[in-house]
This record gives sequence, C-alpha cells and structure tokens, in this order.
Amino acid sequence: MKSLKFWKSAKRTQAAVLCSLLIGGGLAVASGAFPSASRINLKLADANAGPSRVTMAPAAKKAMPAVVKISVSKVVKSSGMQLPEGMENNPMFRQFFGNGMRAPRPHREAGLGSGVIVSTDGYILTNNHVVDDATDVTVTLADRREFKGRVVGKDAKIDLAVVKIEANSLPVITVGNNAKMEVGDCVLAIGNPFGVGQTVTMGIISATGRAGMGIEEYEDFIQTDAAINPGNSGGALVNDRGELVGINTAILSGGGGNQGIGFAVPVNLARQVMDQIVAHGHVVRSYLGVSVQPVTPAIAKAMRLNGPEGALVSQVTADSPAQRAGLQSGDVILEINGQPVNESNQLRMTVSMMSPGQDARLKVLRDGQTREFTVKVEEMPGEKVTRASAEPGRSDKALHGVEVEDLDARSARQLGLPASTKGVVVTNIDPSSQAAASGLQEGDVIQEVNRKPVFSAQDFAQALRKSDGESLLLVNRQGNKIFLAV
Repeated sequence: MKSLKFWKSAKRTQAAVLCSLLIGGGLAVASGAFPSASRINLKLADANAGPSRVTMAPAAKKAMPAVVKISVSKVVKSSGMQLPEGMENNPMFRQFFGNGMRAPRPHREAGLGSGVIVSTDGYILTNNHVVDDATDVTVTLADRREFKGRVVGKDAKIDLAVVKIEANSLPVITVGNNAKMEVGDCVLAIGNPFGVGQTVTMGIISATGRAGMGIEEYEDFIQTDAAINPGNSGGALVNDRGELVGINTAILSGGGGNQGIGFAVPVNLARQVMDQIVAHGHVVRSYLGVSVQPVTPAIAKAMRLNGPEGALVSQVTADSPAQRAGLQSGDVILEINGQPVNESNQLRMTVSMMSPGQDARLKVLRDGQTREFTVKVEEMPGEKVTRASAEPGRSDKALHGVEVEDLDARSARQLGLPASTKGVVVTNIDPSSQAAASGLQEGDVIQEVNRKPVFSAQDFAQALRKSDGESLLLVNRQGNKIFLAV
C-alpha cells in the first residue's frame, strides 16, 4: 500500500512541476492538451507515427491471454495442544493449562499464483507449490472468466503440476524450445505478482542449467533477471516471439521480493513432466544405480584427466542396473546417448526422465582408457543407501593436520556403518589444513587413496608417502561415498 501511495504522490508531483514549467502556475491545462506552439516552442512527435521501434509488445500481446490467475484455499489447523474430545471445559485441565488453552481449530488459508494454458480444452501448467494440498482451485482467465480447477497431478521433485478446467476454444500459448535460448536473450515474465493483476516484466536470460541451488530435488533452471515476485509462481517465461520457454518457479531474495535473480523450469523439461502427469497422474522416473559428483579441477588433476569434464561415479548401488552392466566406483561418465555430460546434475536429470527399460549408452573413462557400456535403466525404487565394510587397528598421524585410526566394529556402529566396514576413520583434523579446505571432516571413513584400498592407518600412511603431492581419497560419509582431492 505504501508503494502505491508513493507512486500516486510521485505522479501528482510530476504533474504539478510540468504545469509550473508550462504555464508558470497561472493557467489550467486540459488533460491531454498542450499549449499552443506560439507560446512555447516545443518539438512535437508526429501524430501519425507508429508504436515504439524497440518493443516487446507483440510478444506480450501474443502470450498474455494464455496466462491465468490461480486462486487456492486449503483447510489447516491452527497451532495449539490437541485436547481429548469433550475435555475443553474440564476443570482439571484448566487448573494446569489456564483458560487460554484452546484446541486446534480448522481454518481456511488462501493463496495466489499463476498458470499457463497449454491446450484449447483446458490443461494448465503451474507449480506444485501453488496448488499443493489445495481443497479448492479457481482459475481466472485474462478476460476475467472464472472456472473451477481440478488438479490432474503434481510432481514435487521438480515443482510442477497440471490443472484442468472444463472449457473449450481457450487461448493457448505457443510452446517454444528452451534448448535454443542463449544467455543474453530477451525474455518476459508474465504472471500475477502480489495479486495486483496480470503483469509483464522484462529481462534477459542470465544463465541456463542452474543446479545445486537446494530449491528442488531435481534442478535444471533457467535464471533470469526479469522481475519475479510472489504470485508469479507458475506463470510464463516467454521469448521475444511470445513463445513459452519456462515456468517461473522461484526467486533468490533476502526479503521475499525481486532482487534480479529468478528461476524458471525449462519448458522442454516441463513438457516431459506434463505428459507423464496426464498419462499416469504422476511422474515415473528411471535410475542407473550410481551416485555421481562433479569433477572439480583438483579431482581432474588427481585422476590425470584433461580437465574437469563428465560425472564421477563415487558409488555403485548393489544389484542395480549400473552394477549389472559393469560400472565401477571411480569411472567418469563422459557421454550418455551421444550427448556430452558436462555436469553430474545433467546426467541425473537425463536418466530420471528416460522410460524404464530404455537403453542408456554410456561413454566412460576408466584408468585412462575410454570404454562404452549399455545400461538398461529401471524404474526408480524407494531411496536406497549402500554401505561398504572394517578392521581393528592403531592410531597414527598420516597427513599434515589430520589424524586417523583403524576402524573397529564399535566405531563403525557409532558412525552408523555396518560393523564390517573397512578403512580408517578421521579422528581429528586441523580446520586450517589443506585437507579441511578440501572438504575432509571428522568421522569420515577413508577407504581408498589414489584408487588403492586402505585397511589400516599404516596402509594410509604408506599410500600417502607414495603420492606425488596430491591424493584422491574415496571417503565414506555416513554411508554415502564421495571422492575428495587433497
């Protein structure tokens, strides 16, 4: 409200200044009129001139009719202690908890978001968080018509949902191809920020393939500086032709408002999710059965790679498609189905959207040699964690700033590992050491040094003495394996 008042005030002030400049404060000017050119020599625009030559208006006009407002409500319970039925007025309860104690009461909460019509018969793409747990969904079109919406299905892992309204001959958006978008391309964000009504903002593509943000479980965002605010969720990100290239999803903000960093789900990924939701009511994901991590420059140097490329396999799940195909920990996956793997997240996303039973053709680097594997992906089961194996031993200082000792059965159990886990456990680490800077932590179990297994602190020390100054460690951290270059 303060912002609205400010802009109104600013407009009044500007108008007053303009009047003073034009007429010295002594002559009223009709709205839309100018004083005659004989009094002030103004250079006026050609009344027959066309619209601005630098404009995104055609793209906005093309896309806006297909962007809708989504209003939701859901029933929630207020906080408070749950009382047994009929005990609200019991004197004993009131003696201890006072008269202010109330049982939780259900109430309705309202929410607002946006959506994009993608079919003339009423299918609408939006975010999962816009309609999650909603009991009522109302869709308001750009022409102010209202329809009851039905949630067809949702996918929380990518944060998309499909809503259906019963209508025909609806305005639809043209679906583009985000693979052709480049950093620097102009885009528009269209939605319903803060419930003020349909709004268009302009920016550029700031980055593509953004991942590791911790926003969703699967991430492959388009980043844009087009203003995205609360209420824009589920709205359209369109290119200069008015084609849909993304579904606006999240912002990076300290105070909840736009700060020039917004994220959208790419439309190519959204199409795959939408098709599965319409077909199955949910998304069916596939998996290889490997844990992968990025190949950092330090890891690339330790593994004697040409550079930080591909996805490093840190762990292979037992009895998984990857294990049956012959993949091993330490393999670097360079390509999948002929496409280069630039990031570990890209590999995970690509595999997850494949159909169960489909072949994944992998190009893998192992011990300096390129190999090819064909893995038949399977439907992703529930979360699985594989754990390895340990032996007793003695304490020894093996690396500058790091102390390790052999892992016995008792220590393994304390770390949440099977009693048979083999390796050495980090018992102390200097926070200022290079090992700490590389990510090594107390409680980590080191199982390999430079691809050679270690079973004792003595093995660990000997392996480090053979190192040429940089070592590649395979670390078991709470049951998950990762590589660290120290």
